[in-house]
Amino acid sequence: MGMIKDLMNQTRKPEGRLGKMMISSMNSGHARVSDWGMSCLGGVEPESILEIGCGGGRNADELLKKYAGATVTAVDYSYLSVEKTIEYNRKNVDRGRCTVLQADVSQLPFPDASFDLATAFETVYFWPGLAHCFSEVARVLRPGGTFLIVNETDGSDPSSLKYEKIIDGMKIYPPEEIRAALMEASFTEVEVIGHGSKPWVAVRSVK
Repeated sequence: MGMIKDLMNQTRKPEGRLGKMMISSMNSGHARVSDWGMSCLGGVEPESILEIGCGGGRNADELLKKYAGATVTAVDYSYLSVEKTIEYNRKNVDRGRCTVLQADVSQLPFPDASFDLATAFETVYFWPGLAHCFSEVARVLRPGGTFLIVNETDGSDPSSLKYEKIIDGMKIYPPEEIRAALMEASFTEVEVIGHGSKPWVAVRSVK
């Protein structure tokens, strides 16, 4: 159990050998829920995208494929994730379509109104104070910009709640708690989208 717990704790901020193992599993492990989440974006046509908590880099690549005319700035507070995302997106990094930075969502290093779309896949579980972090996301979004949050669990399935006990600092937020924090951060048109047969949830909002 000790080894398993040590490995699972790498989901928060991958570091060292175990962190590399965890990052290697993220792209395949999160692929289905991430692809479903992207399908919830609707008709947005962003030119500049912020991908928060970029993990292994697959989601940045998928966003670049989905929006061929856009650029993506991917951030993570794990340096290992930054390295992996650069490696995964090397061609688009070299072409100038993808920028990858180490950064903390509670203090994003970007000017106000820098992006049209912000995404957060499987990451808000670890954000230090939702309303404050959501306010930072709102700050760097342009008026009318979209913020998409995608989680593999909405807190309704007991099997996923066990991870709160295993992973230090993890909090699974019910959709209504996410909605309330978004509205406190001045987001509007907050829409909660459930998968139907799985506990996956997407929350889409507009600045």
